[in-house]
Amino acid sequence: MGTIKKGILGGFSGTVGTVVGANWRGMDVIRSRPKSSGSNPTVAQLMQREKFSLAMKFQNSLRAMQSRLYGENSGVKSRVNLAASYLLREVVAEENGQAVLVMSKVIVTKGEVTGFQNLSVTAAAGEILNFEWDDNSNETLAKSTDIFCTAIFEEESGVFNVQEGPDQRDTQASSVALPATWSGKSVHVYAFFQNETQDKACNSMYLGKVDLL
Repeated sequence: MGTIKKGILGGFSGTVGTVVGANWRGMDVIRSRPKSSGSNPTVAQLMQREKFSLAMKFQNSLRAMQSRLYGENSGVKSRVNLAASYLLREVVAEENGQAVLVMSKVIVTKGEVTGFQNLSVTAAAGEILNFEWDDNSNETLAKSTDIFCTAIFEEESGVFNVQEGPDQRDTQASSVALPATWSGKSVHVYAFFQNETQDKACNSMYLGKVDLL
């Protein structure tokens, strides 16, 4: 892939002959047009495509949050790119010929904010999850105003319910109401703190699989 410097022609978008032009992360770039392959994909190639599709679908409802709260941009890689790379490398696996997610390895946020002390979750009637934790705002990189957040994944629909606040670290408890359509279903629960300016977070914590009442 080549970068176009502003000259007599400038950048362009689309295909010209065997060259494809586009704008990528604010830069005009060109690359050669990929050659079509007449051969059928191998089993390994099909599995890789399935893994990629599963990872992208899984990450879809996290993208807006991860663009703020997943580590730091690294060169041309955005926070969302870094999260996607981790998903493909560590979370998506193959089991009995199918692509699966290892939920205990999922990290929804990543950062330097101090995490939880003695965090627990219990299910209550009405699709409610109750959380409790100890106030550790006296620790380094922790503040009483840090915002309690959850990202809860429902297996059948394949989507996350993300809630940010309003409770803070020093409240030591929070109740999260989930969609009524999730009643009686199983969810995977992740929680994290983000700072008051909502641009930094702790590494998310996985609390396991919980059956809703």
